[in-house]
Amino acid sequence: MRPPAATFAAGLTTVQLGLPDYSRALHQHELYCNTLTECGLSLIRLEPDGEFPDSTFVEDTTLLTERGAVLTRPGAASRAGEVDAIEPVLLDFFPALRRIDPPGTVDAGDVCEAGNHFFIGLSRRTNEAGARQLATFLNEWGYTSSLIDIREMSNILHLKSGIAFLRSGIAFLGDNRLVAIDELARRPEFRAFELISVSPSEEYAANCLSVNGRVLVAAGFPLFEEELRKSGLDVIALEMSEFQKMDGGLSCLSLRF
Repeated sequence: MRPPAATFAAGLTTVQLGLPDYSRALHQHELYCNTLTECGLSLIRLEPDGEFPDSTFVEDTTLLTERGAVLTRPGAASRAGEVDAIEPVLLDFFPALRRIDPPGTVDAGDVCEAGNHFFIGLSRRTNEAGARQLATFLNEWGYTSSLIDIREMSNILHLKSGIAFLRSGIAFLGDNRLVAIDELARRPEFRAFELISVSPSEEYAANCLSVNGRVLVAAGFPLFEEELRKSGLDVIALEMSEFQKMDGGLSCLSLRF
């Protein structure tokens, strides 16, 4: 993960929630890091990068799988340099990195892993050329994938803004549970899943994070928290207000592998 830089407020956003408070963003990011550690993860902490205001959202730069990794090509031109900055770090773990080439664009926030299947969102940031390149790489590694068109959905930026696959248990095994906002839950592609719905008033909370049997959620969404707890999930709520102002969610702030 990479903490927000002092230029964070100059980043891209589609919402009108005001400018983020930088000191509060740093505090929220540190709590996020500490929580991942408490959940059993070891962390690679990168330095802030003021040249790229959105660089704290490291997830968009790369898709990491157990069988290989793909450097993306973000749909926002201002973020291209973030991929070059993350590449040397990842080469220590994935020496044979693949890469999305022009005219393709992919933000990894549009890619939701569900076991051995990947849902790839076509969005304002991920185009069909990029999605098909990514699907080819995944197929070579033995994964299946399908494309989900969310370009007409004005309420979410990325596919994972509105959907999350939940895995639980010590063995970190898939149990077929999917969190989804109403508009995505109605899609036929998700009929095979046990759906946990998100109230329209709490759609931001759909971007949650499943880590070693615990589910991290954005604080301030009590209906969603209660729905998860009723499903027997161990929930940790984290303040995300400053990242919400910049279109960011819990999954955006880390690359997990």
